[in-house]
Amino acid sequence: MPAIFPFTAIVGQERMRRALILNAVDTRIGGVLIRGERGTAKSTAARSLAALLPHVKVVQDCRFGCDPDKSGTWCTECKERYAVAKKLPTAERATPFVNLPVSATEDRVVGTLDIEKAIQKGERHFEPGVLAGANRGLLYIDEVNLLDDHVVDILLDSAAMGVNTVEREGISFAHPARFILVGTMNPEEGDLRPQLLDRFALSVEIVGIREARERMMIMERNIAYEKDPEAFRSQWQPKEDELSKQIANARELVDQVKYTTRDLLSIAALTASLNVDGHRADMVILKAARAEAAFEGRTKINDHDIALAAELALPHRIKRTPFQQAEMTTEQLQERIEQLAGQSMPSEEDEESESQQADGDKEEKKT
Repeated sequence: MPAIFPFTAIVGQERMRRALILNAVDTRIGGVLIRGERGTAKSTAARSLAALLPHVKVVQDCRFGCDPDKSGTWCTECKERYAVAKKLPTAERATPFVNLPVSATEDRVVGTLDIEKAIQKGERHFEPGVLAGANRGLLYIDEVNLLDDHVVDILLDSAAMGVNTVEREGISFAHPARFILVGTMNPEEGDLRPQLLDRFALSVEIVGIREARERMMIMERNIAYEKDPEAFRSQWQPKEDELSKQIANARELVDQVKYTTRDLLSIAALTASLNVDGHRADMVILKAARAEAAFEGRTKINDHDIALAAELALPHRIKRTPFQQAEMTTEQLQERIEQLAGQSMPSEEDEESESQQADGDKEEKKT
């Protein structure tokens, strides 16, 4: 198998790369939908991200790659093993990359319980599905708009909840299903229903690069990669290692990133001013802003983090706004946030008091 094209060698497409990195820092954000024309490195970016992600610590011989340090998320089998042995051996593995075919059925995705064996022998036998293989990894869906809507719903539910539970005839089996969900599509082949579109946390519209020098760079790098994939990857390995380490550090830091009442009000004022339906966008912006701050090595979010997150979280959720007339830049969003801030910000005392999110983070990690 040839070496994967390096993530850091992808030319341009900054928004797409940032959306993928933020989801790698915090899988609880809820995935990214990449919409764009053919030949714009959509699938290349998804595969190369999985290849550079840090190795993960798992329970040895666990079919689902459970995290030994988070007993609240263990699968049914790990809980039963621990009840007997009181200790579970550990190992390390590479971050898995799972490619979901468009023809996938519900059973293929969630897994199946052998009811016949349960009735005849009293044994619970679970055959893992795609979600089991993708746990703590990256689940990639090419042409997600052509996938059955019911299957897309299941995937989005699992990505949001972080667990997959299968129940048949009174028998149930649960395992963790926390993964980076990446869907790609070409809008020319049809769009997703608005209800499903909103469930993707972040969305990126990408087009082919128009700048001649960058297009030339794309050709040069692809020719070098096709000529000798191993040598090309070795050339970019230092940058890959640097980014991988930065993501690993951000994962450790993200739950320590704090926000103030002012930050929450900034997000709420922004989404309200743009007439965004529902409240999912507000939560996504907050999570993505915290991931951005952690990626930069900070423990407090700022207006720029919020603007960067909004740039990725809002375009697919709003109807008649400046996003459709002329794309809003991060700077324009930041200006709008500061403008709104002056109208409805709390007092200095409120601004100084940090939001009490630590307990909520711990509870979310347990579940």
